[in-house]
Amino acid sequence: MKIPNWAKEIDATLIVCDENETIIELNDKASKVYEKDRASLIGSKLLDCHPEAYKPKVKKLISERRPSCYTTETKKGRHFVYHTPWFEEGEYRGFVELVIPIPEDLPNIVRP
Repeated sequence: MKIPNWAKEIDATLIVCDENETIIELNDKASKVYEKDRASLIGSKLLDCHPEAYKPKVKKLISERRPSCYTTETKKGRHFVYHTPWFEEGEYRGFVELVIPIPEDLPNIVRP
């Protein structure tokens, strides 16, 4: 799998792992966030990118093969986190993590 060109430089971290929880692809921002060279992250385990306290939650999401979303806040700001399994022709292939910055002045639009 290769990250499509449109996702390479988006202002969100995008990490894709295979069915063995091994990172197989990531975008530029993910490399910057984890302060590592892209090549050193490819082949490492997705759980190694998470603090110990969050590893059980991520492991559970992966094992249940279900999507999850939540917001988080750190010194670097607020973020929307989305985890989801990915499939190819109905067969489980791995897991995707997308972390999107939430602007301070994010509007909420209610549609009829």
